[in-house]
Amino acid sequence: MVSIDLGAQSGRVALGRYDGDTLSVKELHRFPNVAVRAAGTLHWDALRLHEGVLEGLRLAAREVGGAIDSVAVDTWGIDFALLDRAGRLVGNPVHYRDERTQGAMEKVFALIPKQELYQRTGNQLMQINTVFQLAAMAAAGDPSLAAASSLVMMADLFHYWLSGVQACELTNATTSQLYDPVSGGWADDLLQRLGIPPAIFPEIVPPGTVLGALLPRVADETGIRGAVVVATATHDTAAAVAAIPFREHGSAYISSGTWSLIGVEVDAPIIDERSFVANLTNEGGVAGTLLLRNATGLWMLDECRRAWERSGAGIDYDVLIARIEQARRLRSIVDTDDPAFLPPGDMPGRIRDHCVRAGEPPPVDQAAVARCVLESLALKYRQTIDLLETVTGSRPPAIHLVGGGALNRLLCQWTADATGLPVIAGPVEAAEIGNLAVQALAIGELASVTEVRELVERSFMTQTYEPSARAPWDDAYVRLERATAAMDQR
Repeated sequence: MVSIDLGAQSGRVALGRYDGDTLSVKELHRFPNVAVRAAGTLHWDALRLHEGVLEGLRLAAREVGGAIDSVAVDTWGIDFALLDRAGRLVGNPVHYRDERTQGAMEKVFALIPKQELYQRTGNQLMQINTVFQLAAMAAAGDPSLAAASSLVMMADLFHYWLSGVQACELTNATTSQLYDPVSGGWADDLLQRLGIPPAIFPEIVPPGTVLGALLPRVADETGIRGAVVVATATHDTAAAVAAIPFREHGSAYISSGTWSLIGVEVDAPIIDERSFVANLTNEGGVAGTLLLRNATGLWMLDECRRAWERSGAGIDYDVLIARIEQARRLRSIVDTDDPAFLPPGDMPGRIRDHCVRAGEPPPVDQAAVARCVLESLALKYRQTIDLLETVTGSRPPAIHLVGGGALNRLLCQWTADATGLPVIAGPVEAAEIGNLAVQALAIGELASVTEVRELVERSFMTQTYEPSARAPWDDAYVRLERATAAMDQR
């Protein structure tokens, strides 16, 4: 099986082999995902990504002599592509960090009150959501929306290019804030009220749907024989959670990468006054509903490093981590969900500005800035776990932390310290593994999500971090709450 895992900063193509007992994964190709600004708009370079996908498939074919059973793509959520009547891109997909959604939330709420929008969709209200992107296009009379015959989420675009089938897989559809979890379909009446044409939205299919055979031209170009294209859990968070070998019922998860997705699995969506006030989101999963909160992730640290590189003060990651350990503990705390941290730019400067506004001492050097980011993320995780407990009435017994953040031992330990809960780190490439596991379900190699998680536990190592030194974190948590209140007042 071949997994194609496209993240906000890079793409990875891996070969998965299931021998009836364990799953092995071999990464074959990694390529950058670089946003491109043109004519004032920030775009995803979809065609370059597609070429990276094809090259990965060529390498997979060479690895096994062409015999591949299945192929599937997972990506980030929210973003989408528009296609014309011939199935061609109307334009390069626009990045969720583009400025076009500035002010869009207020305009939507003038047409659909925010609580009504939440009650209908169960999604966290975020400026970057699909609904606000499309509403901004409709309000501006964007000609690309008028030219569109269909809309596909990002993973669905690549599946279409591989299989020729246009469909929207459930887990990604539920990130859009345009899906009605009660009716189980698109919220057509909301679309109409916002001036968005409902006819462009395709059929929604469940995770693990076999879309069809690899297109002959793609098979010829890559050398792959006999493969089907599977709509796996196409939202990378849903794929990652599918691959978590939960040890205790009710445990929380954190999928930590560019974003941090902090949540729990529940049997059905929780959409009530408490979840609205907490601004939690309900998204589709492979084993029920993912009740979670989207929060800023390692994007802040990565953007700091890019800013330092641009200024000629670049620093090696391992060197930075070593210096972080020597920096003063819990000196500067920020609310990592401040909208000021969303766009690219001078992240260290924005962190210092936030500290000044919140009455925190601004970090003065690279190590202090980086330590501020990691400690503030750990405190944000605690804040979100507390919100989840308030809404569900249950305290998670442990946290499973997967994704790139599982490699950062400081983040893992500080998350345990801040929350007072054990943190089980790994598997790192959980989205890739979950992608493969759902393919195995689709082609009949596995029979249930329980079998998936047992397989993952047999096949991949994890590391447990036990909590310690809680008192300093309790004091810092009070400061985070103060920073959050200061941000809300703005």
